[in-house]
Amino acid sequence: MTGGIDEAARVPGSVAERARAALRSLPPSEARAAQVLLERGSDVVRMSVSEIAAAAGTGVGTVVRACQSLGFKGFQDAKIALAQDLAPLVGGSSPEHIDRGDPPAEVLAKLAASSADALQRARSSVDAAALERAVGLLTAAPRVLVLGVGTSAPLAQDAAYRLLTLGIAAEAPADVHVQHVRAGLLRPGDVVVAVSHTGATRETVSAARRAKESGAAVVAVTSFATTPLTEVADAALVAGGLETRYRVEAMTSRLAHLVVLDALFVSLLLAEPDRSAAAQALVVDVLSEHRF
Repeated sequence: MTGGIDEAARVPGSVAERARAALRSLPPSEARAAQVLLERGSDVVRMSVSEIAAAAGTGVGTVVRACQSLGFKGFQDAKIALAQDLAPLVGGSSPEHIDRGDPPAEVLAKLAASSADALQRARSSVDAAALERAVGLLTAAPRVLVLGVGTSAPLAQDAAYRLLTLGIAAEAPADVHVQHVRAGLLRPGDVVVAVSHTGATRETVSAARRAKESGAAVVAVTSFATTPLTEVADAALVAGGLETRYRVEAMTSRLAHLVVLDALFVSLLLAEPDRSAAAQALVVDVLSEHRF
């Protein structure tokens, strides 16, 4: 069964129940992947598909097929269901500790605290050497292509615009086909900045691989250290929050990724102050024409 998952499968314990029920009927390699899902439990929420594959001694594609055999669309769908299993709506163990009766002001306070925690974790999770390497690559890049789809797309658009304000030729095409084509047209010295929470988004990884084949360098901004995206990255900047029942695709990860992109922006400004000053003066002049 590969067509998704029905509501009945979303009840607490659904992932474990499906894995146990299907173990004997799965091919050996898929069974090993399902066994890892059972054995690792809550740790799976913090793991990437590549880490599950390594633990099972199999490939990423096999992990995805195993999840599909369990009735999920893929690994991310299974992981989201597991997060929901582990954090039921009332009395759950999500980082926010949100209860059904919480008023909006209390929800805001708890989410703000959770987001602040994610930003603090970003400070220690991002490798300093990788950040330095990313700044060096971007400083010298003739062209920069910023990739991001879904919830990462707004960050990619914002990053490309802010790089332009530093005098760096950057773009972030909205269409995934255009992203892939532009990646193939890059040359040695050019840089791709790929933003992806999971590091396993097919379109982003495919475009990053094509850019690598073209001789460009890849800077990854992601939430997991071992992913298909980090495998092709020259500099992997890892920071992000976890999925919870309330915030599928980890909205806290977007905040963490935003602060990482801010760090890149400011570091680039400091690295090339003359170029940045000239570009920002032009931006101020242009924007003045759009304001009353």
